[in-house]
Amino acid sequence: MWRSSRTRHPDRAVRRDGSRQRGGLRPAVAVTVACGGLLTAVTACGALTGTTGPGKVRGADGAAVSAPARPAPAPRPAAASRVPGIGDRMWDQVPAATSQVVAVYGDDADSPDSLVVLYERRGGSWERTADWPAHNGRLGWTTDHRMDDLRTPVGVFTLSDAGGSRDDPGSLLPYRQDAHAFAPPADADASHRHDFDYVVAVDYNRVEGTPPYDWTRPLGEDKGGGIWLHLDHGDGTSGCVTVPEAAMRTLLRTLDPLSRPVVVMGDREHLWR
Repeated sequence: MWRSSRTRHPDRAVRRDGSRQRGGLRPAVAVTVACGGLLTAVTACGALTGTTGPGKVRGADGAAVSAPARPAPAPRPAAASRVPGIGDRMWDQVPAATSQVVAVYGDDADSPDSLVVLYERRGGSWERTADWPAHNGRLGWTTDHRMDDLRTPVGVFTLSDAGGSRDDPGSLLPYRQDAHAFAPPADADASHRHDFDYVVAVDYNRVEGTPPYDWTRPLGEDKGGGIWLHLDHGDGTSGCVTVPEAAMRTLLRTLDPLSRPVVVMGDREHLWR
């Protein structure tokens, strides 16, 4: 959770060779035996002349040799018709036009530990393309977030704006670089000095299209705000979700406004409802 200068950010404290012969060479024998649909031998260029059983042939010297093998297909990421672990109630809140989802799976309702997974919709299926260990609010999660409650709001929120104290690493989201606005307080310890090098604003109680540090709170200040994805400092937060620097760079370079990205976050029990 980030705050303006008038109220400190609490985080700051914290692919058989049956092909046509080419090149003018003519095969001495060309016989293919089909067995139950399985091709058991192919002779080509006089090299393979007899069968020895499925998967084997005899060479010119009578020795058994292996038949040419078809290469195994390249592995493909697991895909699903929807993001796993998300129940109907939460999934119904994901816009139909969305093709990128950042899922934050909290370990427990009262735990600061979580897992962030990036899913992208490809050809009608959702594929898991990256994941990272993460942290959320120190006291866990809430469906009724309040200022300073040290919990992260459960829900589905759009991701529309980014920024940070460091130069734009190639963000597809609008990026505001401002070393002053994203600076940690003077009394922050070493573990918090890079928290806001890169951030992505979670559109909870904020105005989309404004810088992450804009203080406007449509639901009122008591409902909190300044909920960001930002760099991890090793423990729980005041409401934000934190991931390693490499993760932030990946998210900034991947999340595309044209894909209508959203974050779906909460403890696993709430997410499944």
